Amino acid sequence: MRALEPGEDALAALRDALAGGPALFPVPPGASSRAEPTVPQRVALIVETSGSTGAPKRVALSADAVLASAAASESALGGPGQWVLALPTHYIAGLNVLARSIAAGIDPVAVEGEHFTAEGFVKAARRMGVPERFTALVPAQLATLLEDDAATKELRGFQAVLVGGQPMPVPLREAAAAAGVRVVRSYGSSETSGGCVYDGVPIGQTAVRVDDGEVWLHGPSLAEGYLGDPELTERRFRMHDGLRWWTTGDGGTWDGERLTVTGRLDDVLISGGVKVAPAAVERVLHEVPGFADAVVVAVGDARWGESPVAITTGTGDAAAAIAAVEQVLGAPARPARVIRVETIPLLPSGKPDRVALRALAVRGAD
Repeated sequence: MRALEPGEDALAALRDALAGGPALFPVPPGASSRAEPTVPQRVALIVETSGSTGAPKRVALSADAVLASAAASESALGGPGQWVLALPTHYIAGLNVLARSIAAGIDPVAVEGEHFTAEGFVKAARRMGVPERFTALVPAQLATLLEDDAATKELRGFQAVLVGGQPMPVPLREAAAAAGVRVVRSYGSSETSGGCVYDGVPIGQTAVRVDDGEVWLHGPSLAEGYLGDPELTERRFRMHDGLRWWTTGDGGTWDGERLTVTGRLDDVLISGGVKVAPAAVERVLHEVPGFADAVVVAVGDARWGESPVAITTGTGDAAAAIAAVEQVLGAPARPARVIRVETIPLLPSGKPDRVALRALAVRGAD
C-alpha cells in the first residue's frame, strides 16, 4: 500500500494504482498513514471515511470499480471533457474527478489555494483548454460561486456541474437554474466509488432497490468492503437474489425509474459534504462550563445543507462553546447557534426528545 500524503501528485499516483501499481491510500489531514496488515490484490484505492459513530473506516476499491464509475459518469454526462478539481483528493468525489480525467486522457485543472474561493475557481476555469467542461462541488461551494458574477459566468459554460455529498437545498437548486447553470445532483458514497445516481436516475449498470425503507445499491462500482473489518463488510454488503448490494443507511423511495432519498436512518448530519455525529459535538459541549446538558440536533441550512444547533438550559458563553467545537471537530461541526430553554423535553425513557428539540430549533425559538 502506498500512502499519499497531502501535497503529493495525486493524479500520477492514482494513474499508477489503477494501472496495477500498489494500492493507493490518500491520507486525510490529521489521519494516520499506518499500513493495513494485508491489502487484497484486487484493491487499487483505499478511501478513509467516517461512519455513524464517527469512527474511521477504510473503504477498499478495485481498479475495475473506480473505472466503471468513471465510464458510467462519462456516458451519463454526454461524453468526455476536462474537469476542474475543486474538492480534496482524499475524498471520493475529488478522486473521481481524477479518475474521470485519467479515463478521458485529459488532465484536470485544480483550484489553487488553501481554501476554496470564487476567485480561485475562476482562475482555474480560465486555464482550461477543452470546450467540454465539468466540475464537481458540494452545495456550499456552489452557493459561493453563485454569489460571484464572474464565477457564475464561468459556470454557465460548463456542460454539467455535479453537486453531491449531501442533499441540495431547493433554494440553491432554483438559484442555479435561474442563473443558467446546469446542475446534476449526484448521489453515492465511497462504498459505490462515488456518485452512481444522477438526478435520481441510476447511471451505468447501477441498480436500486429499497428494502424496508432503506436504499440499497448494486453495480460494478461497489467496493470490495472495509479493510480490517470483515464483520462490518458482511453487515453492510449483502447478497439478495444472487446479487451483491450495499446497504446505504439512507431512507428513500424507488418507483422503478427514479430514486428519492429522504434522509439518514441514523442521526448523522452532513454539513458542507462532511459527516458530523451530533453525539461527538455534544461530548465537546459538555466539557464547556454551562453546557453540561446540551443536546445537538440537525436543521436545514441554505448554504451547508444541514447544520448542528445546540440546545441547553445552561447559561454558558455561547461563543466559547461554538469555538471549542470548531477547534476539536472542525468547522463543519460548529453549531450554527445556541438555543436556551427552561427545560429539555424528555421521552418516557428519560432520553432527550430529539423530535421536539428539532422542531424547536427549526422554529428558532430562544
